[in-house]
Amino acid sequence: MSIASHELLLDFPEYADIIRRLLNEDMNFKLENDLYQRLDKRIRGLQESGIGTDDDHYASLKKQRAYLKQHLYNRIIGTITHH
Repeated sequence: MSIASHELLLDFPEYADIIRRLLNEDMNFKLENDLYQRLDKRIRGLQESGIGTDDDHYASLKKQRAYLKQHLYNRIIGTITHH
């Protein structure tokens, strides 16, 4: 069974144009998104393998992903309110 990706474009399709623009024009946003994607891939890999999904390290990874996702979302929304 495949675990769903939490890619920003999938989770926030209503902001797809803004996300694409930020990925192309804002290097910091791109780097943060790349880190978010790596965390998501790592977490999904752990979920799919069933290894270590109930330990503190796994919980820490999920918290990091949630924090980054919220941070990236705030950057997306900030772009809207500043234009």
